Amino acid sequence: MVHLLVADGNDRAGRARHLTVCDRTSAETYAGILRTLAPDAVCHLVAPADADAVLPLALAECDALVLTGSTLHVAEGGPAVTRQCELVRAALLAGLPVFGSCWGVQVAATIAGGRAGRNPRGPEYGLARAIRRSAAGAGHPLLDGRPPAWDAPAIHDDAVIDPPPGSRVLAGNDRLDVQAIEIRLGEGVFWGTQYHPELDLDEVAAMLRLSATGVVEAGLCRDEAALHAYADALRDLHGDPEGRPDLAWRLGITDEVLVPERRRREIKNFLDRLVRPRRAHG
Repeated sequence: MVHLLVADGNDRAGRARHLTVCDRTSAETYAGILRTLAPDAVCHLVAPADADAVLPLALAECDALVLTGSTLHVAEGGPAVTRQCELVRAALLAGLPVFGSCWGVQVAATIAGGRAGRNPRGPEYGLARAIRRSAAGAGHPLLDGRPPAWDAPAIHDDAVIDPPPGSRVLAGNDRLDVQAIEIRLGEGVFWGTQYHPELDLDEVAAMLRLSATGVVEAGLCRDEAALHAYADALRDLHGDPEGRPDLAWRLGITDEVLVPERRRREIKNFLDRLVRPRRAHG
């Protein structure tokens, strides 16, 4: 049995807003995927942004920590950010494997001495396109199974601007140099992606609706009606991926995004290549 601590990156307001468009929180989404990929996993959920949050079990009893996305901004600081930074730092110093997407990457990079903030090249909304391995990413187990270039779900304004000293940037694209990264702190290892391997297309659609103003302001849609039409198409493609090749063609979405096993490769690689070996060797 594998015990996974799943930390929701949102504060209470962020979780409530998320639930207006989704039927589950970000942590619940991750937990469901982790149980699918590792049927022997027991997921323990926590919301470390909250002042009254209590870990459901001690870090020493965990096999790994997973940190979700968030609407918070690391650069703005504040108690909700600091508490999450402290949890990730403690987990890494305790020797735990840690995985994070989007917000998780930004937190891990910050505590290790890097810098996260608004991406000067602009946001990515919907999909990060044409991601490619760096030289350091060639052969790295986090990216096992990925083709030479791939797309992935992405929703972010912020990103890792300056990677921490000693980290390994594993992948990037023309919008962002740090799309995947390995960070070591103490005895712990962090693997993460700025993109969201955990998100199904219906959840991407929901996140776009929450970000409608930002998408329009970035010039990616002419108006909110166009944004909602795009989100509708993503939702419909999710509902019938095999029966709507017209939508996949129109949206430029390939099997790396459509097929769950391919979209979630990084999460499975984390479990198989970091978490299970560590547990096996006690």
